[in-house]
Amino acid sequence: MGVPLRRRSGRSVYRESTPVAEVAGVVESAWTGWVGCRRPLRVFPDGCVDLVWDGRGLAAVTTVRGVLRHELPSAEWTVGLRLRCGVGGAVLGLPMTDLTAEATPLRDLWAGRARRAEARLAECGAPGEARSLLEELVAERLRDVELDGLSIAAARALRSPGARADRVAAALGVSERGLRRHVRHEIGVGPKELQRVLRFRRFLNRVEAVARDRSSLADVAAEVGYADQSHLGRECRRLSDSSPGALVRSWTGRNVPD
Repeated sequence: MGVPLRRRSGRSVYRESTPVAEVAGVVESAWTGWVGCRRPLRVFPDGCVDLVWDGRGLAAVTTVRGVLRHELPSAEWTVGLRLRCGVGGAVLGLPMTDLTAEATPLRDLWAGRARRAEARLAECGAPGEARSLLEELVAERLRDVELDGLSIAAARALRSPGARADRVAAALGVSERGLRRHVRHEIGVGPKELQRVLRFRRFLNRVEAVARDRSSLADVAAEVGYADQSHLGRECRRLSDSSPGALVRSWTGRNVPD
């Protein structure tokens, strides 16, 4: 589930924190969102899975195949854990190719364990308490599963702008077909598509620099691994349904040419 372009927008606030050590190997970050009124949200692909409590239910949200349009409920706060890229299949207990790009109720995957967690989360009076329960839930789950170290290493290696799938496979001691099988199981797409998503995520991390006139779209495109600004534009529209300039405008509110 992608990180918002702005950590504070209108009445909504998004804040990340470091997960407890017991789950840090599989959890990239814990987060809290103060939502305010009910509203639609675009969630951009990032290759990760989020376990989200929105006050009504516990869901696994995955967005690796493209932008997700998600309706935020009216709630005082929501909490989530962002799983590291490469561990989703193991933690959830099924191939990530079996999940669609949407919020899947966790009770459909973990049955009674998820329902018991939801009952406890419903009694939480503060987001910190709910985050702790989510971390406890993941720690309990980790005692029952074996993580795929190869997929974790592959996801890390494929983040590099110059990475090539054949070289990553060779470095990890598997064939390209084997690499593709591991990555698809744990993340939901093959190495080439994952690279496109990770490159787009690098661009999103640089949107603020463009919005604050610290860089240009052309410079950012080159920095994060696109062939040129036109390449950035095509990929941005494909993965977000928006142009690069529109994403910058959504951050700053002013006119930015594509």
